[in-house]
Amino acid sequence: MIKKLDKLILKAFTGPFLATFLISVFILLIQFFWLYIDDFVGKGIDTITLLKFIGYVSATLVPLALPLGILLSSIMTFGNLGESFELVAIKSAGIPLVRFMRPVLLASVLLGIIAFLFSNYIIPVAELKMRTLLYDIRVAKPAFDIKEGVFYNKLDGYSIKIGKKENDSLIRNIVIYEQNYALQDNIILAEEGVMSFSNDQRFLLFNLKNGWRFQEKGEPGTLKTDYYRLGFETYQKVFDLSSFKVIKTADSTFKNYYRMLSLKQLNVVVDSFTRLSKQYVHRSQTELPIYIPKVESNSKLPLKNLTHKFDKKPIQDRIPDSLKRNVYNTATAKANALKNQVDLIANDYKEQKKQIRLHQIEQHRKFTLSFACVVLFLIGAPLGSIIRKGGIGLPLVISVLFFIIFHITNSSGEKMVKESILSPFVGMWLSSIILLPVGFFLTFKAMKDSQIFNSDFYYRIVRRLKNRNSKGKTD
Repeated sequence: MIKKLDKLILKAFTGPFLATFLISVFILLIQFFWLYIDDFVGKGIDTITLLKFIGYVSATLVPLALPLGILLSSIMTFGNLGESFELVAIKSAGIPLVRFMRPVLLASVLLGIIAFLFSNYIIPVAELKMRTLLYDIRVAKPAFDIKEGVFYNKLDGYSIKIGKKENDSLIRNIVIYEQNYALQDNIILAEEGVMSFSNDQRFLLFNLKNGWRFQEKGEPGTLKTDYYRLGFETYQKVFDLSSFKVIKTADSTFKNYYRMLSLKQLNVVVDSFTRLSKQYVHRSQTELPIYIPKVESNSKLPLKNLTHKFDKKPIQDRIPDSLKRNVYNTATAKANALKNQVDLIANDYKEQKKQIRLHQIEQHRKFTLSFACVVLFLIGAPLGSIIRKGGIGLPLVISVLFFIIFHITNSSGEKMVKESILSPFVGMWLSSIILLPVGFFLTFKAMKDSQIFNSDFYYRIVRRLKNRNSKGKTD
């Protein structure tokens, strides 16, 4: 009977989980493209490149989509069981809530382990491929898109302005600047023309009519030049579009980025940065005191006797006028040199600390997202058994609410770690620290058949209060 119960629970959980997991990946994918939409619009990306990029991004979103899928599917699973009174039948058989939560809990732990393995072995490769391809797309020049009345300067060596464009091919009042030399610009003016592409899409063709070509010839930067004006009835201008293609960058360019490292590699890098940061303390002790005068602490000469050995005039008054400028310049130079050296060491030290924090964030992230699978299950399963509502309505609202809390606390903790407000451990585990007690509380309430999410329960409380108020007024 127990094995059949486990199969029943797992079967009820598997379907909603697969559906919600795919939906979660899709939603996170849409969010990613919404953030980077400006990098893709007008780039003329081919379908294969776009599908590759979607695959890489989807792989990086798996560890984040798993907790959301588990949360939503667990609410739906136990909500459906409660709505169909199967939970009542199971409890009436003497089986506690924790017992029939166990198979899904073990499945959540297994999914958490899969999320860790994915974060440690798959995501570094997918992140490397994705970042490399994103860089290639960003540096690729925009696809050809000339607007009316605006100079278009994305073509190397040219600046083009079109007064009016009809049907994306017929153009009027064309101005073309050919920027071939530093001080010599050739200009083409035409009343009308037709814009088209070559068959292999490598060249842009302007078939111009009724215009003039202004050209300066001679040695650049001198007066030995001639200026020509040529009229034409028809003229074809060819623009090379080969530079518009996406160029493949080597993956090794981004291989040392902290998001592309496994846990073992992160540990090595953090240890290296930690040892390197300790060297700045020794460096500051050995390099900075060279301009700082030292006063022996064990000197037997009292400080007041030192002052009596000099005149009581200010030091600037004891310097001869002929030497004041040299003394001031020397003192200023040494002070600036010391300041620059201090700033250099301080900036290097801050950068090393920043790199340590970034790598430690990634170390903890590989565990926190995996552990979040268990935490959000401990929230979703008891919530489903309490509200006893299946489907996508109320469970979706509640799951989105808790996931927003999880995401906000996780992002806030990471931001505070980057700003050195919290330690990497506290900042990255902040969401789990907050939500884990909530999960235990909801589990406890579900075991006691709590009615905290039952609207009828609150309706009865309000009705009782109204009845007491009405009785008090009659008395």
